[in-house]
Amino acid sequence: MGIPSGSGTEILKRTNITAQSNTETAFRWDGTQATTGTSSYTVPANHIITVLSVIISNEGSDTELVLMKANVATLGDCFLLQEQSIATKETFVFSDKFVLAAGDYLQVNCASAANIDFYLSYIDQDFS
Repeated sequence: MGIPSGSGTEILKRTNITAQSNTETAFRWDGTQATTGTSSYTVPANHIITVLSVIISNEGSDTELVLMKANVATLGDCFLLQEQSIATKETFVFSDKFVLAAGDYLQVNCASAANIDFYLSYIDQDFS
């Protein structure tokens, strides 16, 4: 985990995952879009991520069940959303703030084949 040393940056950023289906995908924290189905992206060393909000939009034609979990490097999975129902063409906003540290990851998934978009805003504190 990043330990403030008196220097570093704190930047407001955003990232997204589009066309999420039923394969776990982790968010990336390097300014590029995650490849759907890649679940191994983690928070880099010497970074603290504060997630501000996640906007979830169902672009498909059926109601979908969405999950979102944080994996805390030393504690394991913590489910933030478990089978959240989102109707077709509906938007759901997760606005509870939470923190991820180096080695943690944030994954999303759907219970069945779907077309869900995720838009995430966050603060990246970089102490490297």
